[in-house]
Amino acid sequence: MAERLSRTTLMSALVVVASLALVVMGLTAITDAGATASGGARAAAGSPAAVSQVAQGGSGQHAQGHAMAAAAPVPSGDDPDGDGYIPAIPPVTGVVPSTEIPPHRYFHEFQANCSVNHTGAVDPIVYPGQTGKSHNHTFMGNTTTNESSTTASLDAGGTVCRAPGDRSAYWMPTLYNGDQEVRPVGPQTIYYKAGVTDYRTVRPFPKGLRFVVGSPTQTVEQFRDHPGTVEGYECGESYHNFDFPATCPTSRDTQLNLRMQAPSCWDGKHLDTPNHQAHMAYPIVMGANQDVCPASHPVALPMIEFKMAWPVNGDMSQVRLASGTGHSFHYDFFNAWDDATLAAMVRHCVVGGLQCDARGYDQNNPGAGAALNADYELP
Repeated sequence: MAERLSRTTLMSALVVVASLALVVMGLTAITDAGATASGGARAAAGSPAAVSQVAQGGSGQHAQGHAMAAAAPVPSGDDPDGDGYIPAIPPVTGVVPSTEIPPHRYFHEFQANCSVNHTGAVDPIVYPGQTGKSHNHTFMGNTTTNESSTTASLDAGGTVCRAPGDRSAYWMPTLYNGDQEVRPVGPQTIYYKAGVTDYRTVRPFPKGLRFVVGSPTQTVEQFRDHPGTVEGYECGESYHNFDFPATCPTSRDTQLNLRMQAPSCWDGKHLDTPNHQAHMAYPIVMGANQDVCPASHPVALPMIEFKMAWPVNGDMSQVRLASGTGHSFHYDFFNAWDDATLAAMVRHCVVGGLQCDARGYDQNNPGAGAALNADYELP
């Protein structure tokens, strides 16, 4: 009898130990899953997140000081439950990506000329409501952009873009030469282009759409091969640099230049997602001169291209970004355009196949007129 009880006790103990092991394994799996979700690096194959991450160069994570925090929800004005998803209300449904080849137009774009107005260690997309957790950023466009910016606050704010209707916020990591902050001087060129071949299908951004382009953790190879990279850093006659060049000509007119393009295909459902990228994707190349939005992100929006110029040259050995090396460059966009103004610019310049300036005027096609008046406002 005693031997039978001893065996029973031993078996019960083994069952308890095994159960505890399963619990620990389960908690570990949950923790790993949470970490994966926060970085977005292991999205299921074929999912919208996976499509977007592959399209954006395979990097959906941010570096220390700009990490995609997911440990605890952080409620914000546009995301009261803090889950990272901001739904589009109403969503855009029933869109099928166009595979048609439209009448040829060499250009289908307009410019937003916006100046730098402040810098700060805040990021209202990645770290809403929090200061000091992000690396330092250089802000263009909306003058009120801060850690607590929302669609409503930006819509009510001022702007240093040429068009008063462009109250959007644009930002990027601050550039330093040693310990000296270097800001771009004067209005910078931010292009709004057709990213798809059928430029006639491009529609305006929904108010409140926001996203991050690139990642501060990307390697030099990932930056070079990123679908948004155009030609890398340029200065003087030095081109195709995917980190800061060692030197730049000391001519007074020589500046460090960089162009980088954003994804232009939207899922139609979310103004933001937890990794700030999965709701956007780059077009898919279907053939020669045929770029089409993927079915997971069927809505064609303007393709934003930053064209930045920093007044720095000579010895570049001390030049760095607040996020790190030159290949850590990335940028953020938070749409707060006046709806009617943006719609007029997109319709006249992008859908109309023109090469417009910041008032929607194409000097090569003067007969087409302009979308905005001399004050850069709707007539």
